Amino acid sequence: MVPPKGAPDVLLIITDDAGFGVPSTFGGVIPTPTMDRIANEGLRYNRIFSTALCSPTRAALITGRNHHSAGFGVVSEQSTGFPGYNSIIAKDKATIGRILLDNGYATSWFGKDHNTPAFAASQVGPFDQWPTGMGFEYFYGFVGGDANQWQPNLFRNTTQIYPFEGKPGWNLITGMADDAIDWMTRMHQTDPSKPIFIKYAPGATHAPHLRANGQTQQADDKDRPPRAVARGYQEAGGRDAGCRGRTRLRRS
Repeated sequence: MVPPKGAPDVLLIITDDAGFGVPSTFGGVIPTPTMDRIANEGLRYNRIFSTALCSPTRAALITGRNHHSAGFGVVSEQSTGFPGYNSIIAKDKATIGRILLDNGYATSWFGKDHNTPAFAASQVGPFDQWPTGMGFEYFYGFVGGDANQWQPNLFRNTTQIYPFEGKPGWNLITGMADDAIDWMTRMHQTDPSKPIFIKYAPGATHAPHLRANGQTQQADDKDRPPRAVARGYQEAGGRDAGCRGRTRLRRS
């Protein structure tokens, strides 16, 4: 299948536990200049039907259907044998990856995969409910709700990998970005006419809230009252100012 002439490359980014009140792109308190720049060059969509849960929201997003129709009335680990709650995206509920792949795109999924049933989330599969079985030709990420940012349970397609071994400074966010850039570069070099689709799903603000030693992520917007300061309070070592494992928002 040859893609339509002028078909655009598509980058779909989904972040965990982050609503409109977070990024400055939508009037939030945390400065996100890169997102602001991208939005200023394109469009802002300000309406999404969130299910208030991880797996269901993602199932709805990638299928364009109600999350119950896609088998995700709850997160994958809480699935049951009842219709709408079995954590299985049926073949007739095609994902955006499948649709674009069948229309000539190169498709990929980077980061969190919380839409593989718990019973299939191992090296014995089956793999039809992994990203590579749902229309995403390439997968680089972790399966489940969260992951250690320095030593994640990481997979390339369906093979477990350990890129952090012997690299003390390695972290998942940077590793994801590097691998996505590498994949995109290889696709463009091999067939420049073929459009690409990337689903990019970092762990983002989902637990565990970790940061590298010596780094504090601080938002200090002096131009817009009230001033907000957000800090991640858990270090790689596990202690910081008496607050552990959470992010606090302070208004002043």
